[in-house]
Amino acid sequence: MKVYADEEVIKDLENLIDVLFEKGYFSYEESSVFYVVDLFEDILKNLPLKSKKPAPKYFTARFGKGLYYATFPKSKQTQWYAFFKMYEMEREIFYQVRHIENNHTAAQYL
Repeated sequence: MKVYADEEVIKDLENLIDVLFEKGYFSYEESSVFYVVDLFEDILKNLPLKSKKPAPKYFTARFGKGLYYATFPKSKQTQWYAFFKMYEMEREIFYQVRHIENNHTAAQYL
């Protein structure tokens, strides 16, 4: 099994570092970097082990049909959702992460 992320997801995560620091969620930019890297590594490592659910129409309309999501809790207040597609090629399963969003912005659509 292999997990990879679309380039847009990588850009969003890079922007997230700045947002977390600039909005004061972390006092140090290094803490923001650590948080985002930890989140991304958690997704890459554990996505195949997570329970998956079909993504609601709101997300499939934006990121494609056949989309699933899995949950990644990071604190008591925040959990992240990785939206992904699954492919099988040559007997290997690939997970393509198409979008990442947290409960503060996505919960009303789930």
